[in-house]
Amino acid sequence: MKNIVVLISGSGSNLQAILEACQSSITNAQVRAVFSNKAEAYGLERARQFDVATHFVDPKPFANRADFDQVLMEKIDTYQPDIIALAGYMRILSGEFVRHYLGKMINIHPSLLPKYPGLHTHQRAIDAGDSEHGASVHFVTEELDGGPVILQAKVPVFTDDDAATLAARVQTQEHNIYPLVVKWLADERLVMKNGAAYLDGLLLGASGYAADE
Repeated sequence: MKNIVVLISGSGSNLQAILEACQSSITNAQVRAVFSNKAEAYGLERARQFDVATHFVDPKPFANRADFDQVLMEKIDTYQPDIIALAGYMRILSGEFVRHYLGKMINIHPSLLPKYPGLHTHQRAIDAGDSEHGASVHFVTEELDGGPVILQAKVPVFTDDDAATLAARVQTQEHNIYPLVVKWLADERLVMKNGAAYLDGLLLGASGYAADE
């Protein structure tokens, strides 16, 4: 049984999707712990409802990001994680932290990467007049939102959308694709090597699996 550790900062809806998948489609892995940098993050309550260990690690006492990440790594490693899933974790990770979990750590980002790394992705897509938007699951590297894409889901952008309605449409798809990628990792079908993502031994394209030709 593989060990999953999830990092959150907020409500944890993608965490919920992963927890539910571990009771159905993901048969060989379990979420062992959930860590948050926010004590009030509702995702911690979601985890407790599934009898999963929760940890709030307060960044305020630490002088810098590297010191905080070092303590966080030490706490995470007590669970011997095979998979680290970032699910709305709103801190930039230190290079040492990323290297420590390289190839094990994935993130879901609310845009069709490489479009719109960083924040406010939904409004940026609307402002640009995009006809489609979506979400991307990618391996985490030291480049912010720049690791190899594994899987994307696309949604239409309608003329009367605002950031909230578009975000809700994207989030529905996030809850489908993130557990699927976790399952691929748990089943050892998915690996990162030489800075690229491979599924079943095949190199994935720039947009991940099932990219448009």
